[in-house]
Amino acid sequence: MTMAAAMQSRTAEAPARSKAGRIGQVDIVADLDEAEAVWRAFEESGHLFTPYQRFDLLGPWQQLVGKREGARPFVVIARDVEYRPLVLLPLSLRQAHGVRTACFMGGKHTTFNMGLWNVEFAAQAVLADLDALFAPLREHVDVLSLTQQPKRWHDQQNPFALLPRQSSVNGCPLLAMEPGGPPASRISNSFRRRLKSKEKKLQALAGYRYHLATTDADIVRLLDWFFRVKPARMAEQKLPNVFAEPGVEQFIRSACLARRGEGRVIDVHALECDEEVIAIFAGVADGQRLSMMFNTYTMSENARYSPGLILMRYIIDRCAERGYRSLDLGIGSDDYKRMFCKDDEDIFDSFVPLTSRGRLAAVAMSSLNRGKRLVKQNQMLLDLARSLRQAFG
Repeated sequence: MTMAAAMQSRTAEAPARSKAGRIGQVDIVADLDEAEAVWRAFEESGHLFTPYQRFDLLGPWQQLVGKREGARPFVVIARDVEYRPLVLLPLSLRQAHGVRTACFMGGKHTTFNMGLWNVEFAAQAVLADLDALFAPLREHVDVLSLTQQPKRWHDQQNPFALLPRQSSVNGCPLLAMEPGGPPASRISNSFRRRLKSKEKKLQALAGYRYHLATTDADIVRLLDWFFRVKPARMAEQKLPNVFAEPGVEQFIRSACLARRGEGRVIDVHALECDEEVIAIFAGVADGQRLSMMFNTYTMSENARYSPGLILMRYIIDRCAERGYRSLDLGIGSDDYKRMFCKDDEDIFDSFVPLTSRGRLAAVAMSSLNRGKRLVKQNQMLLDLARSLRQAFG
């Protein structure tokens, strides 16, 4: 079903400069099948988007996870007066406590959230364009909760960085890679030596190898192992198992098997030997950036030799050989991430009220996220929060 007819942006709501290259019409599509062709066109060159916003990643999330959580598709497509698509916002709509909230699709599983933008439009967008984009949404949405957005992507500003914003709850450690730079510019020689000496023990194992899974059979086999081992690892760390939530396993399997050029929508990198899988890291890539989504390592004795760190070194070097410019290990500042990622990606949240009811909700959401960020940045508060969660969890 589409609400396009109801949603055509009326001339009065569009900026005075409404001409080719400026927003002339805004449609809302509540059916993924109906949005698919335009969405896939936005994934071709000439567009600005992160690999987390691909249709083959967010489509399965919406169908298998979002739907179960009560989120309905709310895909916003803006076109210019000549009907050329300028931006697609992959949102889902939720209602709670009488407030209608539109968020980016993907929930806990996307490190970065962003619209899919025509590159030229994104470079020239001003606040008046964003007003024209949001005005027709007021009939359907009280507040836009636009969290975990990168300020820039591939050296271009995210147009939503023009909105009032605050730093996201969690930071995202980043490894910037200098194209053609020496191996030591990515990982220091002393760290490489430490990893090499640990790897000697693993290299003695029959069939020991690093590889990127390329066949469906390999991907299924590695995921079968992951979904057996990850719950045990999370239980050991007293962490809730997000992978056990309804629909999540099917969503991840679907995106890992979906083809993307020569690779997959989620690539699965593995370290293994003939006896067992030793470690896996899975993430999304776009030729310039690799972003990790999930990982785990063996429960066997081989875990003693830091297989996760060794696998990470292989992946970083593989990306560098292919001319990648950066790599991240997801949000949160776990110690192992800091071993590789010395910089930080600038990510922000914007809570945009579209109605008077939305104004109160936006203030509440903004305050809640500021509070969470404060706790994360204060080690004593963080330790207290963890011990309370373990006591009452």
